[in-house]
Amino acid sequence: MQKKITIALDMMSGDHGISSALPAAIECIEKMDDVFLILIGNQTEIQDNMPAKIQKLKDKRYSILHTNEYIRMEDDILSAIRSKKKSSMRLCIAAVKDNNADACVSAGNTGALMALSKIILKTISGIDRPAICTALPTKKGHMHMLDLGANIGSTSAHLYQFAIMGSALVQSLEESVSPRIGLLNIGSEEFKGNETIKSAGNMMQSSALNYGGYVEGDDIFEGNYDVIVTDGFAGNIALKSIEGVANIISHFIKDEFKKNLYNKFSALVSYPVMKGVRKKVDPRRYNGASLLGLQGVVVKSHGGADSYAFGRAIRTAYYEVKNEVLGKIESLIAKKLSNE
Repeated sequence: MQKKITIALDMMSGDHGISSALPAAIECIEKMDDVFLILIGNQTEIQDNMPAKIQKLKDKRYSILHTNEYIRMEDDILSAIRSKKKSSMRLCIAAVKDNNADACVSAGNTGALMALSKIILKTISGIDRPAICTALPTKKGHMHMLDLGANIGSTSAHLYQFAIMGSALVQSLEESVSPRIGLLNIGSEEFKGNETIKSAGNMMQSSALNYGGYVEGDDIFEGNYDVIVTDGFAGNIALKSIEGVANIISHFIKDEFKKNLYNKFSALVSYPVMKGVRKKVDPRRYNGASLLGLQGVVVKSHGGADSYAFGRAIRTAYYEVKNEVLGKIESLIAKKLSNE
């Protein structure tokens, strides 16, 4: 008998709340037979916007946990954590802690999600700080990059732990038995970078990791690394810059195609090629970042995610549970740390 995978969804958070989360949840219910969803948010709003055919599946394919409280994107993190005890985000994470859900997904405030996850779920033994990790496209397929914003200031030891977690994730997903690790830096030469970067590089070089050295920003997408490690400050800037570049290129291409009749005709001829390129670089396709290092599966959706992007985040959580990534990561991290 097929095992049901239960995923708790924070329906209230993010820029669009229910308007993006609900269509994604509906699509998941329709297309993924082995998934049960716990929809956490305003029960009336959720149920009133649920199609009649899906409403009939209540308690079989989904349930609703009611709350009107949620953490806004602009909320002060500490005050929100202290005062909003029944926020949709907190209840979402608690569902994983209480074993009512195998994973949770939220598009809410990143700082609040990380802080609550650490408080409620705790970190894996041997890991000081969780990190945000996601897959990004490269010329040769894709790679995983972390940290993308969970930790503004990271020590060399933290960067080393990120490398272990990233390596364990790729191994767990069976993408590589010996993932090649790169450390983001301002140059590839050994003498470049600050002392934190240099020290982290030395730690990785002396470890059992398959460390390949420093990676410059323009080498991120060459496909020579399975994992690229950075601190959350630089990682978040890099990620937002990547999204911005993708958007501006798309904008320029659309403008050129609209300039005259010949260009419009060219647009029709080249449409299949442009569609293929757009699909490969579409940031929504890679939405769904894993909070690695926690004793539970937590996936962060982009705050401005539409329903398609939110659906991708749900799938990220689904495959992490299905592939038993958490257990494999815990085992690999324990093994690596004991051998260091």
